[in-house]
Amino acid sequence: MRQPATSRARRVKTIFALLLALSLMGCSAVKLAYNNLPELGYWWLDGYVDFDSAQTPRVREQLARLLATHRKNELPKLLAWVEKAQQMAPADVTPSQVCAFSEDVRRSLLATALDASGPGAELALSLDASQLAHLEGKYAKINAEYASDWLDRSTDQQHKKRYDAFLDRSEDFYGALDREQRTLLRQMVDRASFDPRRVDAERRQRQQESLALLRSFGRNGTPLADVRAAIDAYAKRIASPPPGAWREQQQAQLQEGCEHVAELHNATHPAQREKAVRRLQGYAQDLRDLIAAP
Repeated sequence: MRQPATSRARRVKTIFALLLALSLMGCSAVKLAYNNLPELGYWWLDGYVDFDSAQTPRVREQLARLLATHRKNELPKLLAWVEKAQQMAPADVTPSQVCAFSEDVRRSLLATALDASGPGAELALSLDASQLAHLEGKYAKINAEYASDWLDRSTDQQHKKRYDAFLDRSEDFYGALDREQRTLLRQMVDRASFDPRRVDAERRQRQQESLALLRSFGRNGTPLADVRAAIDAYAKRIASPPPGAWREQQQAQLQEGCEHVAELHNATHPAQREKAVRRLQGYAQDLRDLIAAP
Protein backbone atom coordinates (compact mmCIF):
# COMPACT_ATOMS: atom_id res chain seq x y z
CA MET A 1 0.00 0.00 0.00
CA ARG A 2 1.37 3.41 -0.83
CA GLN A 3 2.36 5.31 2.27
CA PRO A 4 4.39 8.43 3.18
CA ALA A 5 8.08 8.20 2.35
CA THR A 6 9.04 7.60 6.00
CA SER A 7 6.81 4.52 6.12
CA ARG A 8 7.75 3.17 2.74
CA ALA A 9 11.22 2.33 4.01
CA ARG A 10 9.65 -0.24 6.33
CA ARG A 11 9.58 -3.25 3.98
CA VAL A 12 9.29 -6.78 5.18
CA LYS A 13 11.79 -9.01 3.32
CA THR A 14 10.93 -12.68 2.95
CA ILE A 15 11.96 -15.72 0.91
CA PHE A 16 9.83 -16.12 -2.20
CA ALA A 17 11.06 -19.72 -2.54
CA LEU A 18 9.62 -20.69 0.83
CA LEU A 19 7.50 -23.38 -0.81
CA LEU A 20 10.66 -25.06 -2.03
CA ALA A 21 12.36 -24.51 1.31
CA LEU A 22 9.70 -26.60 3.02
CA SER A 23 11.21 -29.62 1.30
CA LEU A 24 14.65 -28.73 2.67
CA MET A 25 14.07 -27.64 6.25
CA GLY A 26 11.60 -28.41 8.99
CA CYS A 27 10.90 -26.46 12.14
CA SER A 28 8.17 -24.54 13.90
CA ALA A 29 9.48 -21.30 12.41
CA VAL A 30 8.89 -22.63 8.90
CA LYS A 31 5.38 -23.77 9.83
CA LEU A 32 4.68 -20.33 11.24
CA ALA A 33 6.01 -18.69 8.09
CA TYR A 34 4.00 -20.99 5.83
CA ASN A 35 0.76 -20.32 7.67
CA ASN A 36 1.45 -16.59 7.38
CA LEU A 37 2.43 -16.68 3.71
CA PRO A 38 -0.43 -14.41 2.59
CA GLU A 39 0.89 -11.65 4.86
CA LEU A 40 4.56 -12.32 4.11
CA GLY A 41 3.85 -12.66 0.40
CA TYR A 42 1.89 -9.40 0.38
CA TRP A 43 4.78 -7.43 1.86
CA TRP A 44 7.30 -9.12 -0.42
CA LEU A 45 5.26 -8.20 -3.50
CA ASP A 46 4.58 -4.71 -2.18
CA GLY A 47 8.32 -4.14 -2.13
CA TYR A 48 8.30 -4.68 -5.89
CA VAL A 49 5.26 -2.72 -7.05
CA ASP A 50 4.04 -0.58 -4.11
CA PHE A 51 0.35 -1.50 -3.98
CA ASP A 52 -2.30 1.19 -3.76
CA SER A 53 -5.28 1.08 -1.41
CA ALA A 54 -7.56 -0.51 -4.01
CA GLN A 55 -5.14 -3.33 -4.84
CA THR A 56 -4.21 -4.25 -1.27
CA PRO A 57 -7.33 -6.14 -0.09
CA ARG A 58 -7.66 -8.01 -3.37
CA VAL A 59 -4.00 -9.13 -3.33
CA ARG A 60 -4.31 -10.34 0.26
CA GLU A 61 -7.45 -12.31 -0.59
CA GLN A 62 -5.85 -13.91 -3.63
CA LEU A 63 -2.72 -14.88 -1.70
CA ALA A 64 -4.87 -16.58 0.95
CA ARG A 65 -6.66 -18.58 -1.74
CA LEU A 66 -3.37 -19.54 -3.35
CA LEU A 67 -2.04 -20.81 -0.02
CA ALA A 68 -5.17 -22.94 0.47
CA THR A 69 -4.71 -24.44 -3.00
CA HIS A 70 -1.05 -25.16 -2.35
CA ARG A 71 -1.81 -26.74 1.01
CA LYS A 72 -4.35 -29.05 -0.60
CA ASN A 73 -2.56 -29.93 -3.84
CA GLU A 74 1.18 -29.59 -3.28
CA LEU A 75 1.95 -30.27 0.38
CA PRO A 76 0.86 -33.94 0.12
CA LYS A 77 3.34 -34.32 -2.75
CA LEU A 78 6.10 -32.80 -0.66
CA LEU A 79 5.23 -35.18 2.17
CA ALA A 80 5.45 -38.17 -0.15
CA TRP A 81 8.89 -37.04 -1.38
CA VAL A 82 10.20 -36.53 2.15
CA GLU A 83 8.94 -39.95 3.24
CA LYS A 84 10.63 -41.51 0.22
CA ALA A 85 13.87 -39.68 0.99
CA GLN A 86 13.67 -40.93 4.57
CA GLN A 87 13.58 -44.51 3.30
CA MET A 88 16.51 -43.88 0.96
CA ALA A 89 18.77 -41.97 3.38
CA PRO A 90 20.43 -44.95 5.13
CA ALA A 91 21.82 -46.28 1.82
CA ASP A 92 23.91 -44.87 -1.00
CA VAL A 93 22.04 -42.91 -3.68
CA THR A 94 22.60 -42.32 -7.37
CA PRO A 95 22.61 -38.99 -9.25
CA SER A 96 19.53 -40.14 -11.18
CA GLN A 97 17.62 -40.63 -7.91
CA VAL A 98 18.58 -37.14 -6.77
CA CYS A 99 17.59 -35.64 -10.13
CA ALA A 100 14.20 -37.37 -9.91
CA PHE A 101 13.49 -35.47 -6.69
CA SER A 102 14.66 -32.23 -8.29
CA GLU A 103 12.33 -32.71 -11.24
CA ASP A 104 9.39 -33.39 -8.92
CA VAL A 105 10.07 -30.16 -7.03
CA ARG A 106 10.37 -28.23 -10.32
CA ARG A 107 6.97 -29.52 -11.44
CA SER A 108 5.44 -28.59 -8.10
CA LEU A 109 6.78 -25.05 -8.27
CA LEU A 110 5.56 -24.66 -11.84
CA ALA A 111 2.10 -25.91 -10.83
CA THR A 112 2.00 -23.24 -8.11
CA ALA A 113 3.13 -20.57 -10.57
CA LEU A 114 0.37 -21.55 -12.99
CA ASP A 115 -2.18 -21.51 -10.17
CA ALA A 116 -1.04 -17.95 -9.43
CA SER A 117 -1.28 -16.76 -13.03
CA GLY A 118 -5.01 -16.03 -12.81
CA PRO A 119 -4.71 -13.55 -9.93
CA GLY A 120 -1.39 -12.44 -11.40
CA ALA A 121 -3.08 -11.50 -14.65
CA GLU A 122 -5.68 -9.44 -12.80
CA LEU A 123 -2.95 -7.66 -10.85
CA ALA A 124 -0.86 -7.06 -13.99
CA LEU A 125 -3.73 -5.21 -15.65
CA SER A 126 -4.13 -2.97 -12.59
CA LEU A 127 -0.52 -1.73 -12.46
CA ASP A 128 0.02 1.87 -13.49
CA ALA A 129 3.12 3.53 -14.95
CA SER A 130 4.48 4.63 -11.57
CA GLN A 131 4.24 1.08 -10.24
CA LEU A 132 6.08 -0.30 -13.27
CA ALA A 133 8.77 2.33 -12.68
CA HIS A 134 8.92 1.17 -9.05
CA LEU A 135 9.39 -2.42 -10.28
CA GLU A 136 12.17 -1.34 -12.63
CA GLY A 137 13.89 0.39 -9.73
CA LYS A 138 13.56 -2.74 -7.60
CA TYR A 139 15.19 -4.78 -10.35
CA ALA A 140 18.08 -2.30 -10.47
CA LYS A 141 18.58 -2.65 -6.72
CA ILE A 142 18.55 -6.45 -6.96
CA ASN A 143 21.12 -6.31 -9.77
CA ALA A 144 23.38 -4.04 -7.75
CA GLU A 145 23.18 -6.35 -4.75
CA TYR A 146 23.98 -9.37 -6.92
CA ALA A 147 26.98 -7.57 -8.39
CA SER A 148 28.25 -6.78 -4.89
CA ASP A 149 27.68 -10.36 -3.72
CA TRP A 150 29.14 -12.12 -6.76
CA LEU A 151 30.45 -10.09 -9.70
CA ASP A 152 32.71 -7.84 -7.66
CA ARG A 153 34.38 -10.84 -5.98
CA SER A 154 37.37 -12.78 -7.23
CA THR A 155 36.90 -16.40 -8.31
CA ASP A 156 38.43 -17.58 -5.04
CA GLN A 157 36.05 -15.36 -3.06
CA GLN A 158 33.08 -16.68 -5.06
CA HIS A 159 34.13 -20.26 -4.34
CA LYS A 160 34.57 -19.49 -0.63
CA LYS A 161 31.10 -17.94 -0.48
CA ARG A 162 29.50 -20.99 -2.13
CA TYR A 163 31.52 -23.41 -0.01
CA ASP A 164 30.44 -21.72 3.22
CA ALA A 165 26.77 -21.85 2.19
CA PHE A 166 26.96 -25.52 1.15
CA LEU A 167 28.85 -26.44 4.32
CA ASP A 168 26.20 -24.80 6.52
CA ARG A 169 23.37 -26.66 4.76
CA SER A 170 25.22 -29.97 4.75
CA GLU A 171 26.11 -29.82 8.44
CA ASP A 172 22.59 -28.78 9.35
CA PHE A 173 21.39 -31.98 7.68
CA TYR A 174 24.16 -34.49 8.49
CA GLY A 175 25.93 -32.97 11.47
CA ALA A 176 29.58 -31.92 11.49
CA LEU A 177 31.55 -32.97 8.43
CA ASP A 178 35.02 -34.40 8.93
CA ARG A 179 38.15 -33.12 7.23
CA GLU A 180 37.89 -35.46 4.24
CA GLN A 181 34.24 -34.59 3.68
CA ARG A 182 35.00 -30.86 3.84
CA THR A 183 37.81 -31.35 1.34
CA LEU A 184 35.40 -33.19 -0.96
CA LEU A 185 32.85 -30.37 -0.65
CA ARG A 186 35.47 -27.75 -1.50
CA GLN A 187 36.60 -29.79 -4.52
CA MET A 188 33.02 -29.91 -5.75
CA VAL A 189 32.73 -26.13 -5.49
CA ASP A 190 36.06 -25.55 -7.22
CA ARG A 191 35.20 -27.74 -10.20
CA ALA A 192 31.58 -26.60 -10.53
CA SER A 193 30.49 -24.87 -13.73
CA PHE A 194 28.56 -22.12 -11.92
CA ASP A 195 29.15 -18.79 -13.69
CA PRO A 196 27.65 -15.78 -11.88
CA ARG A 197 28.02 -13.57 -14.96
CA ARG A 198 25.86 -15.87 -17.06
CA VAL A 199 23.31 -16.01 -14.25
CA ASP A 200 23.30 -12.21 -14.07
CA ALA A 201 22.85 -11.86 -17.82
CA GLU A 202 19.94 -14.33 -17.89
CA ARG A 203 18.22 -12.70 -14.92
CA ARG A 204 18.49 -9.25 -16.52
CA GLN A 205 16.99 -10.62 -19.72
CA ARG A 206 14.05 -12.08 -17.77
CA GLN A 207 13.56 -8.76 -16.00
CA GLN A 208 13.41 -6.86 -19.26
CA GLU A 209 11.02 -9.42 -20.71
CA SER A 210 8.69 -9.11 -17.72
CA LEU A 211 8.72 -5.30 -17.90
CA ALA A 212 8.00 -5.37 -21.63
CA LEU A 213 5.09 -7.77 -21.09
CA LEU A 214 3.57 -5.70 -18.30
CA ARG A 215 3.86 -2.48 -20.27
CA SER A 216 2.34 -4.07 -23.36
CA PHE A 217 -0.71 -5.29 -21.40
CA GLY A 218 -1.78 -1.78 -20.45
CA ARG A 219 -0.76 -0.16 -23.73
CA ASN A 220 -2.61 -2.67 -25.90
CA GLY A 221 -5.68 -3.20 -23.71
CA THR A 222 -4.95 -6.95 -23.61
CA PRO A 223 -7.92 -9.13 -22.54
CA LEU A 224 -7.53 -10.87 -19.17
CA ALA A 225 -7.44 -14.37 -20.73
CA ASP A 226 -4.60 -13.33 -23.05
CA VAL A 227 -2.67 -11.80 -20.15
CA ARG A 228 -2.95 -15.05 -18.21
CA ALA A 229 -1.80 -17.04 -21.25
CA ALA A 230 1.23 -14.76 -21.61
CA ILE A 231 2.10 -15.13 -17.90
CA ASP A 232 1.74 -18.92 -18.15
CA ALA A 233 4.07 -18.98 -21.15
CA TYR A 234 6.59 -16.81 -19.30
CA ALA A 235 6.55 -19.15 -16.27
CA LYS A 236 6.99 -22.20 -18.48
CA ARG A 237 9.96 -20.61 -20.27
CA ILE A 238 11.64 -20.03 -16.92
CA ALA A 239 10.91 -23.57 -15.72
CA SER A 240 11.97 -25.13 -19.01
CA PRO A 241 14.00 -22.74 -21.19
CA PRO A 242 13.87 -23.14 -24.97
CA PRO A 243 16.79 -24.87 -26.72
CA GLY A 244 19.95 -22.81 -26.58
CA ALA A 245 23.01 -21.97 -24.53
CA TRP A 246 21.11 -21.13 -21.32
CA ARG A 247 19.12 -24.36 -21.39
CA GLU A 248 22.30 -26.35 -21.94
CA GLN A 249 23.94 -24.52 -19.04
CA GLN A 250 20.98 -25.17 -16.75
CA GLN A 251 20.83 -28.85 -17.62
CA ALA A 252 24.59 -29.21 -17.10
CA GLN A 253 24.38 -27.52 -13.71
CA LEU A 254 21.41 -29.67 -12.71
CA GLN A 255 23.23 -32.87 -13.59
CA GLU A 256 26.33 -31.61 -11.85
CA GLY A 257 24.35 -30.76 -8.74
CA CYS A 258 22.73 -34.19 -8.65
CA GLU A 259 26.15 -35.81 -8.93
CA HIS A 260 27.54 -33.68 -6.10
CA VAL A 261 24.61 -34.38 -3.76
CA ALA A 262 24.95 -38.12 -4.37
CA GLU A 263 28.74 -38.02 -3.98
CA LEU A 264 28.59 -36.18 -0.66
CA HIS A 265 25.80 -38.38 0.70
CA ASN A 266 27.68 -41.52 -0.27
CA ALA A 267 30.72 -40.21 1.62
CA THR A 268 28.80 -39.83 4.89
CA HIS A 269 29.13 -42.17 7.89
CA PRO A 270 26.29 -44.24 9.43
CA ALA A 271 25.85 -41.78 12.32
CA GLN A 272 25.50 -38.88 9.88
CA ARG A 273 22.90 -40.78 7.87
CA GLU A 274 21.01 -41.54 11.07
CA LYS A 275 20.88 -37.82 11.78
CA ALA A 276 19.62 -37.24 8.23
CA VAL A 277 16.84 -39.77 8.82
CA ARG A 278 15.83 -37.97 12.02
CA ARG A 279 15.86 -34.68 10.16
CA LEU A 280 13.60 -36.10 7.49
CA GLN A 281 11.26 -37.50 10.13
CA GLY A 282 10.96 -33.98 11.52
CA TYR A 283 10.32 -32.56 8.05
CA ALA A 284 7.59 -35.14 7.47
CA GLN A 285 5.85 -34.32 10.76
CA ASP A 286 5.99 -30.60 9.99
CA LEU A 287 4.34 -31.23 6.64
CA ARG A 288 1.64 -33.42 8.22
CA ASP A 289 0.90 -30.62 10.67
CA LEU A 290 0.68 -28.09 7.85
CA ILE A 291 -1.62 -30.32 5.81
CA ALA A 292 -3.90 -30.89 8.79
CA ALA A 293 -4.09 -27.20 9.74
CA PRO A 294 -7.49 -25.58 9.05
